[in-house]
Amino acid sequence: MTAAFIRRLTLTNFRSYHAASVEIPGHGPVVLTGPNGAGKTNVLEAISFLSPGRGLRRAALEDVAFSEGDGGWAVAAEIEGMLGLATLGTGIEPPAGEEASVSRRARIDRESAGSATAFADHLRVIWLVPAMDHLFNGPASERRRFLDRLVLAVDAQHSSRVAALERSLSSRNRLLENPHSDPRWLDSVEHETAEVAVSVAAARAETVARLARELAASAHPDSPFPLAEVAIEGAIESLLPQRTAAEIEDHYRTLLSDNRARDAAAGRTLIGPHLSDLVVRYAAKAIPAADASTGEQKAMLIRLMLAHAGLIKAMTGTAPLLLLDEVVAHLDPQRRGALYDELAALGAQVWMTGADPALFAEIAGRGTIFEVRPGSISPRPGA
Repeated sequence: MTAAFIRRLTLTNFRSYHAASVEIPGHGPVVLTGPNGAGKTNVLEAISFLSPGRGLRRAALEDVAFSEGDGGWAVAAEIEGMLGLATLGTGIEPPAGEEASVSRRARIDRESAGSATAFADHLRVIWLVPAMDHLFNGPASERRRFLDRLVLAVDAQHSSRVAALERSLSSRNRLLENPHSDPRWLDSVEHETAEVAVSVAAARAETVARLARELAASAHPDSPFPLAEVAIEGAIESLLPQRTAAEIEDHYRTLLSDNRARDAAAGRTLIGPHLSDLVVRYAAKAIPAADASTGEQKAMLIRLMLAHAGLIKAMTGTAPLLLLDEVVAHLDPQRRGALYDELAALGAQVWMTGADPALFAEIAGRGTIFEVRPGSISPRPGA
């Protein structure tokens, strides 16, 4: 299998859908058209839950439930994936009470899976959504989150390490708030923090290095999607090429210990991979991506997405599922046609949304077009 495909998607009490099911007859692109607010993005969000993490909107689990339902929701998909045919399902049960905790369940072929991380054995999912349009001009935290999604698509355990780092840093900060904390507790927490911090930094740095090579290898002077150069900037990451992981852990542990007073005064840890940044440059003009025009930034984001998809295909042997929300609406005809050609060459199943069906005229014969109305999805007449 050289690409992962959804054959049937079923939504139950998810966002604006009480019950909806769509069957995909072929392997071509899937287009969702309809007026703004009809629920097109909700379909993409549902698919994004077939991967580890919180989906493309990063919503709380209870917030995606159908407003008139019982509080539970489910997404299921029959797929052709890396291990052949499979049925993936995820969702939450109706809450047992106001104080009941909410946890997402994952099933593979109707058998319980430990977590959604197990879905990565069957397919990888990546997306490009309008919220990313300000990635290069926004805060470093948004670029870290974007980078962590890139890493997660090639390393399904990455989110667990990032969560462990966040917990460890929070524990350290709480201990630093108390001037009478036992130094031995701080030593123990800092030992754990250093260990997981280096693991997170190394995973990010490795993915960025691989992505940089993929970007360079796929560069073409005539492409309307300009080459982006990527690097990671951070105190821990800068040490990785020169020192072993054990040496960097010892170094970071010493930094944490030496800076306890400063961090206590600041109320947070002031050095570490939780402050690292993804640096992106517009190669042709040798300028930061943030200084490029809005159109150039959009084109670079698409180039990053295509290179990332190519990297996943090269590493796993299977192209990922691509979710493109309102992407083609902002492209001129040349770039739109070039994007369709690039996607066809990649061979991935692509789910795209757009209010205007005319934007997809070039690929109407290659895939399936659905019309989305509030609460329903149906094949578009004449498509």
